[in-house]
Amino acid sequence: MHNFRNRLSLLLLTIFLLSPFRQASYSIKNSLLSPLNESFNKLVFNKLIEEQNATVIDDYMEKFRIQNGLKGVSIAVVKDEKLVFAKGYGFSNEEDQIRVTPNNLFRLASVSKLITAVATMKLVENSKISLESKVFGKEGILNDEPFLNIKDRRLEKITVRNLLNHSGGWTQHWGDLAFLPKTVSKGVGDPLPVTIDSYIKFVTTHKVHFEPGSNSVYSNLGYLILGKVISKVSGTDYESFVKKEVLEPAGITDMRLGGSFLSEALPNEVRYYQPEDGQPIESFDGSGRMVSKIYGGNDIHLLGSAGGWLASPIDLMKLVVVIDNEPKVKDILSAESVNEMTHVDPFGLDPLGWRGTNEKGEWWRTGTLPGSSALVKRQPDGISWVILSNTSNYKGPHLAKEMDRVMSRILLKVDKWPDYNLFSFLGN
Repeated sequence: MHNFRNRLSLLLLTIFLLSPFRQASYSIKNSLLSPLNESFNKLVFNKLIEEQNATVIDDYMEKFRIQNGLKGVSIAVVKDEKLVFAKGYGFSNEEDQIRVTPNNLFRLASVSKLITAVATMKLVENSKISLESKVFGKEGILNDEPFLNIKDRRLEKITVRNLLNHSGGWTQHWGDLAFLPKTVSKGVGDPLPVTIDSYIKFVTTHKVHFEPGSNSVYSNLGYLILGKVISKVSGTDYESFVKKEVLEPAGITDMRLGGSFLSEALPNEVRYYQPEDGQPIESFDGSGRMVSKIYGGNDIHLLGSAGGWLASPIDLMKLVVVIDNEPKVKDILSAESVNEMTHVDPFGLDPLGWRGTNEKGEWWRTGTLPGSSALVKRQPDGISWVILSNTSNYKGPHLAKEMDRVMSRILLKVDKWPDYNLFSFLGN
């Protein structure tokens, strides 16, 4: 068996070496004699995709990283549903001088909403709910007794679609409620740390800010509630449903909900960084401890369906290629569901899960948290890509524009991508 594995690995390496990347020669210094059933993420390292004539990507990414003060960055590129490039830049842990590799896990922040939207569409396809299903009230999905003390009857009009496209009726005029657990705690009398049930009790006993369905105003709150909807309808917890119905069919094994404190970090998770002048804040858990915003400032697990997932760029690309309506890889959603998610609304309502879509066929999803920045983009020319960083800077969500700019420049420079598919390099 050992000799067979060696021969198979040598054959795979030979195929990889003969694959052209702008007629580049590859230098592969890592051994690939790991067990074949090991997660592909744990086998793709920076040196695997090292080559002499693709330094343009390295040059652009290093310049982008340094100019924006980012400790670490990881990218992946798909061409015609094949993973053709994946590499990390900078440090996953600057203190220990550990470099980023494509298998590192990053907080996805609001890219998590795309995952939640896909999970919701799975329930729709399985006829468990519809996009027009009511969420609140006796006839709604969340009709448990603690949630029936409804103050504003407009709340009973809110549908699953409204939660997905940010038209539920909430604004952030007085702050983003998803990041105000003390307000929720005081409002319903529940102790910290509050739960999603505390949030729903708060919502049902307060007024909405505008008529549901009439406008889209970005709402983390709506996606928090969607996590509860998915759990209620599926009869299991939100994370388990997503793993079984979304991630496993997509061949993704490493994605999971993250923790809030450094002590909860996974072995392969990056360390997070914020600007040096970041001030400590009170921990979300009610302990009264002063903590950094990145470790303890937010309840990452509570944010789950709105902003709590961890993933590598490779796994995010695996997800994109199974929800893109392209023929080469079988999607996990129907064409109807994908079209529903990416429809460009004539009245300006947001798409479902994606941050934006346009008539040209571009779809994108951004994510920002203290210590995290992310951008996923699908283009109509067959290219999709992702950039993840373990650092937040003063640009906040506007850093996504810089990510888009640097990738646009790279894509203009690289006129031919290799023919191999790193997704299937070891049979994944």
